[in-house]
Amino acid sequence: MTTQKMSVRLKTLVLAMGVAAAGTAQADTNTEVEQLRKEVQELRGMLEQYAQQQKQMNVQQQNYQAQVAAQISPAKPAPEKKGLGITVGGAEVNFYGNVRADATYQIDGGPNKGHPYNQINKAALEGTTGNSDIFKSTLAATRLGFDFKTPTQSGDVAGKVEVDFLGANDTLRIRHAYLTYANWLIGQTWSNFAVPDYMPESIDALGYVGGAVKRTPQVRYTSTFSPQTNLIFALEDSKYSDNSGTTLGSDPDNQMRIPALTARFNHKFADNAGIVTARTMVADKQTSDDEKVAWGVGLGTKFNVTPSTTLKADYYHVKGDSSFVSWSNPGYAIDANKNIQQSEFDSITVGITQQFNPKWRGTLGYGYMNHDTDLDYINASANPSALNKDLWQAWANVFYSPIKPVSLGLEYTYGERETFSAPNATTPLTSKTGEENRVNVVAMYNF
Repeated sequence: MTTQKMSVRLKTLVLAMGVAAAGTAQADTNTEVEQLRKEVQELRGMLEQYAQQQKQMNVQQQNYQAQVAAQISPAKPAPEKKGLGITVGGAEVNFYGNVRADATYQIDGGPNKGHPYNQINKAALEGTTGNSDIFKSTLAATRLGFDFKTPTQSGDVAGKVEVDFLGANDTLRIRHAYLTYANWLIGQTWSNFAVPDYMPESIDALGYVGGAVKRTPQVRYTSTFSPQTNLIFALEDSKYSDNSGTTLGSDPDNQMRIPALTARFNHKFADNAGIVTARTMVADKQTSDDEKVAWGVGLGTKFNVTPSTTLKADYYHVKGDSSFVSWSNPGYAIDANKNIQQSEFDSITVGITQQFNPKWRGTLGYGYMNHDTDLDYINASANPSALNKDLWQAWANVFYSPIKPVSLGLEYTYGERETFSAPNATTPLTSKTGEENRVNVVAMYNF
């Protein structure tokens, strides 16, 4: 009995000691957990403080780098606008122009005394009276113009008006006058077919054989496929006169009933290396007794061989028209039966321009035109001896800009023409060929 009581007491004591030990261990564990929590909170605070300091350091570093970059590479100035910009009646207007003085010393072959610009198609033939060893000058190519743009809720309405003094007897003449809206252009500007952009640079205001400087009244639509590629359609008045006393296009008795249709495809090379263009033209030629379709194609390119070297080339093949490409024979003649006999020709011009430095540049150019020998057309012509079989010209020039608005130029050109027949075949001193060579100078102030 006593032994049993002792056993029970021992068991009770052991159990009590176990419970006490468990309580003590639990207390120790709670203390450790609380200590660990405090340490975690301290560590989190340290990390947050470090992150804030790091963020401030990054901002300071970025500001410092921006300041250094600004000192090394200063911001580029805004592109300078050409001309004088003003606002009139809600329209933004930019006025521009130049004062231009041209002078020519005609060494040989000049067809007349008054005109200082290219007339290779009328150069005096050997054995005939010309105007050689003569000086001519003019300021008629002086130019004034303004561009305008009016913002509207449906888009910008823009346009251009530009004039010079190359009309008859140095009177005022409209060069460009048109409006643009969205993809449309209405008015007078460069022909969509005879584009001067691919002619090598020249001092002569009319350019040389193989190119064209034709402006026509037209309605034009541009369809853009990408920033590099577009297709342009136009309806043009191809028999329009430039008010200088000469109809641009000497097709006889032309009673055009519909405007000429022209199309031009343009594609720019990558990295602004240049552009290539393909063009076509269809025109109705109608007299009181006959009607024929005239047509033509053209290819042109402007290519930057290097940043300072530019190559230009342009080609035309035209049948039955002389209203677009300069210095060609009349597009057709009317025979004894009052039928239209069409001419046909090919022309090409090519040249290279070198920018030597910001003040000096120069160009070498060559142009050639060949007319088919069509006896029906030649015999139907009112003046067969005035028809040219071949024309060619070569030129070299240099431009110097001592200060930005001033440009001075010097150019020499030599060319020849050959007609289908001599003016007077019975006179041995009369030839089918003639030459033309001269020196041009120009001084321009641009604003």
